[in-house]
Amino acid sequence: MNMARDSKTIVLIHGLWMTPRSWEKFRKYYEVRGFRVVAPAWPRLKGDVEGARRDPSSLDGLGVMEIADYYEKIIRALPAPPILMGHSFGGLIVQILLDRGLGSAGVAIDSVAPQGVLSLPLAALKSASPVLLSPANYFGTVPLTFPEFQYAFANTMSEVEAIEAYERYAVPGPGRPIFQAASANINPFAATRVNFRNGKRAPLLLISGSEDHQIPASLNRENYRKYARSKAVTDYKEFPGRSHLIIAQQGWQEVAEYALAWSQRQLSTLRLRYAAEEQNARPRLSAIFVGFAKGA
Repeated sequence: MNMARDSKTIVLIHGLWMTPRSWEKFRKYYEVRGFRVVAPAWPRLKGDVEGARRDPSSLDGLGVMEIADYYEKIIRALPAPPILMGHSFGGLIVQILLDRGLGSAGVAIDSVAPQGVLSLPLAALKSASPVLLSPANYFGTVPLTFPEFQYAFANTMSEVEAIEAYERYAVPGPGRPIFQAASANINPFAATRVNFRNGKRAPLLLISGSEDHQIPASLNRENYRKYARSKAVTDYKEFPGRSHLIIAQQGWQEVAEYALAWSQRQLSTLRLRYAAEEQNARPRLSAIFVGFAKGA
């Protein structure tokens, strides 16, 4: 399948403690520009923010592989490979899906790190502590208090903006993905593993916010360096002054435009490459047919 085929479809994958509503600004931005945007909720997530707050128990025990497999089915049902964009745990899911050969290009924003990224910044530990402090949370669902949300998601936002974001976007999240990510480097069968050397995957862009507490930029930079031996395109972009909620805070348009423009450049490059390969193949095919005809 030609990954550069222009499907005009973007699949948005949200993160932990969020719902598809967290993408509302990006979604409208891309739809106005003529793209079909698909933003499914995580499996077992009932309704949007209000529904998830009323009864989050359906998410108990939800893990990384179930999430990745769910999005894989959605993507394979599309008529052409879409652009994949994910935020936070959604960014990790994008990396997993690209490794599986899906998507025409992938953008991982403030992405949770796959297995093999060894850094463990204190800010990231503090952000995950509402889950990690109790082993009982492994199969449970955990809400964030406003102070916890403000530290992990909105530390560069004003208090008024942070409160508005908390009320509009925050939902309880399953604890299992946090434990899976935290224990990945001591588990040879970790659900968060990807093949960093996969040279056949689609291009990947890692985006980080310089002031992110939940996924500090240092983690994204190390994640980027892990792909150094891959022949596939991997790029990195850091936005100064941004928190983890980079997709919804002031300045989100700059991030949305950068992600789209980068993806379009990658697809344009791939289309030119495929066109050149097809052009070069024609003389060889013609020679083969001529030779066959003479032999006959």
